[in-house]
Amino acid sequence: MRKYNPVILIFLLIFFNSAISCAKDKIDTNGKGYLGTLPELTKDYGVEDNYKEQEQKSIPAIPSKDFNSENEIKPIPNDDPAFVNMILKTDKTSKYANDLNEFIITLENIYDMIEDNENVQLFNAKVFYFNKLVDYFRDKYADKPESQFISYKRIIELSIHARSIALLRNEAERYNPYLAYGGAGYIYNPNNIEEQLGYLKTEIQQTILLIRESQ
Repeated sequence: MRKYNPVILIFLLIFFNSAISCAKDKIDTNGKGYLGTLPELTKDYGVEDNYKEQEQKSIPAIPSKDFNSENEIKPIPNDDPAFVNMILKTDKTSKYANDLNEFIITLENIYDMIEDNENVQLFNAKVFYFNKLVDYFRDKYADKPESQFISYKRIIELSIHARSIALLRNEAERYNPYLAYGGAGYIYNPNNIEEQLGYLKTEIQQTILLIRESQ
């Protein structure tokens, strides 16, 4: 049997007694367990970060409200002048003004026909078209406040004058071979017709200017 050195045995005995005593200091005698400190394994190995990441992923997403839901959409404040004028930016050009503008080209054509001494048939056809536009215009605004506008009254008066000139030119062309220019026949005199066309040109100029100033 192998013999051990007594000195070594004494040294080992002292070492084990010290270790047991130290362990007893860390153990709670009241049953609470080990009172010493343990290494922070989560800090060293990233366990804590992984846990937080998993926790964030596990949070259920809050469903968004349906954008098209009538209960969630606020109605447009149509009664708010600031919203109507600035946000919607409504067209300030009225329908009445737009209807007036449609007369300009037709009136310019009639004016050019007088300047160019166009034949009676073409002149009367253009005046007929102008009168049809005026008839629609009159029926549309006759019972509305626009019927009191100067521009409205001027268009109606010009239509009547243009129609009378067209009728005069048509009758003069038909009856000229049979009428003397004295007495009642004077109204068919070419000079009188030329004078009436000059008045019509002036009215057309004034009406076009009035329409443009009404915008």
